[in-house]
Amino acid sequence: MRIWKFGDNVDTDAIMPGRYLSIYDPHELATHAFEGIRDEFALEVKPGDIIVAGKNFGCGSSREHAPIALKGAGITIIIAESFARIFYRNAVNVGLLPVVCHEAGSIVEGNSVMVDLTGGHLIVEGKTLPVAPIPEFLMKIVTSGGLVEYALGLEEVPVCTASHR
Repeated sequence: MRIWKFGDNVDTDAIMPGRYLSIYDPHELATHAFEGIRDEFALEVKPGDIIVAGKNFGCGSSREHAPIALKGAGITIIIAESFARIFYRNAVNVGLLPVVCHEAGSIVEGNSVMVDLTGGHLIVEGKTLPVAPIPEFLMKIVTSGGLVEYALGLEEVPVCTASHR
């Protein structure tokens, strides 16, 4: 497992350049992830690698192609100080786990990281870093493989009802 370290304000255009938005296959999208800013990523990333970033990871446009490409590359967890809201939800919806760790900036590329979501922390080079709790319903979506897979697995889909006066 390798840690891929990125800074603050990594936008979805940097994760997945717009010229590839006509591609829908996750594995093909993965071959273009971070193209132009970190070309070695697509060539060297391996299943189980982890992205660690600073603040506001996934800002910019709301393109789902960005988290789909990362999942297609074998990334299952992204640890960041904070995420853009729409990226966070798109990641969950495609089965990619966004983990908020306000001390993610202290993680260095090459560190070993153990993720303990049950305990609510990361262990990085022997140091414990707290992570924000992940709501159970979001974890169910991620562990199902994404929102579609989660919904397909439900025996009865919950219905939101509203009363009008």
